[in-house]
Amino acid sequence: MKRVVIIGSGMGGLSCGVILAKNGYDVTVLEQGSQIGGCLQCFTRRGARFETGMHFIGSAGEGQTLDRLLEYLEVKKDITLSELDRDGYDVVCIDGKRYRFANGRDAFVRQMTDYFPHQHEELNGYFDLIEKVAGASSLHSLREAESDAAINTEYQLRSINEVVEGVITDPLLAKVLVGTLPLYAAERDKTPFSTHAFITDFYNQSAYRIVGGSDRIAQSMTRTIEKYGGRVLPCHRVTRIVCDERHATGVEVETIDNKRYVPCDYVISDAHPMRTLELTDSKLIRPAFRRRINSIPQTVGGFSVYLEFKEGTVPYQNYNFYGYHNGTPWNCEKYDEESWPKGYLYMHFCQEEKPCYAKTGVILSYMQMSDVAQWAGTRIGHRGADYEQFKLGKAEKLIDSVERHFPGLRDSIKHYYTSTPLTYYDYTGTEGGSMYGIARDIHLGAACRVPHRTKIPNVLQTGQNINSHGILGVTVGTIVTCSELLTAERIYQQIIDSNRI
Repeated sequence: MKRVVIIGSGMGGLSCGVILAKNGYDVTVLEQGSQIGGCLQCFTRRGARFETGMHFIGSAGEGQTLDRLLEYLEVKKDITLSELDRDGYDVVCIDGKRYRFANGRDAFVRQMTDYFPHQHEELNGYFDLIEKVAGASSLHSLREAESDAAINTEYQLRSINEVVEGVITDPLLAKVLVGTLPLYAAERDKTPFSTHAFITDFYNQSAYRIVGGSDRIAQSMTRTIEKYGGRVLPCHRVTRIVCDERHATGVEVETIDNKRYVPCDYVISDAHPMRTLELTDSKLIRPAFRRRINSIPQTVGGFSVYLEFKEGTVPYQNYNFYGYHNGTPWNCEKYDEESWPKGYLYMHFCQEEKPCYAKTGVILSYMQMSDVAQWAGTRIGHRGADYEQFKLGKAEKLIDSVERHFPGLRDSIKHYYTSTPLTYYDYTGTEGGSMYGIARDIHLGAACRVPHRTKIPNVLQTGQNINSHGILGVTVGTIVTCSELLTAERIYQQIIDSNRI
């Protein structure tokens, strides 16, 4: 039985653990924090429960891509999903006017045509592109060995705004269609259209919140790993990947009580690639590769305000709301003290099936790590009064922004809590506290891509930086990583077999 050590218990680490444990590997997942899950974590304050990362998911309807993957990972039986409004799962608000995104191509085009009657043909052309690019990826459509490399390459090298504005002739509609870009922190003239196409297709098929929180997924995968003989160990910090002149032999681990060496045949890192490189000084990894990884740009960080509402005061909002005050979703990451926040994403937590009133919610907006750089190196809860004052000021401004579109919100808030890029860095280790890790940039091409294989033959990488972020992007990356040990054909067949009626 081959021994596999997985560093990190995010979606990538746990899903790798499930697949390999199901296939006879001796799996040990090591998590440095006290809580497993990475971006699947939830937390509780004064009895109120909050989601930190996986606020909603897509393509989880019966037989859809994520639904099939959740069945294969043995998660589906352990979670309950609450579908968002099919006539408006996302609502984009620009200059006070709201635009609803409907599930399904026909409904989406029909609804957008109601707002922009002269753009019907252009909307169909836009969606033709979405389907062409999303369908060109065999991994995202789970069609093994079927892909169109030419389409993939073309739209990885063309920016979102270039493609959208080349198809859509109405400038306002072009902005509306990219109104959900906080889901992937897109930048104008940089982020490839393929990223937009995958995420648009993912959520357009269906959109759901996970009842009770996404940590249900992490708990389910942990039980599955244990069922197949593996183990998931929180409070186990990997301090070093130990290598000889040919390969990795194991890892050094630090716990509250001791330090020890864990031998293994394979190491899979779910940590940020920069954190992974910090764990080894092996000469197998050349300085030029380290320099390239360390120079890759990261997506912007985020500031979050977690809201606890007074009981029975805020009707449950069965959609996600994107608000913009400057007439465009673009360039919200470029701000100064006066102009922040240029936009935000406002969502509710689904604490039970079909809730009438929301108990908690969250407001998210961009924040650069440089805004909080003066507190770098401090610990959570020990950053000082000036840091708390900084967060208070930002929270009040952000609440004021949402109040413009939801009058009375402030009076409905019982308590609120905040987090910054520093918080995100401390809990996830992602460089610069970035929301989605490494940024895709059409000008850098392959230079901003991280391989799942390393120059150490038995050290692999997984997680949001290997393929793309989000539950589907990470799980697709998991298949790529595990294919090194099992072959892609074997995994695809197992997915098919697990979904047979």
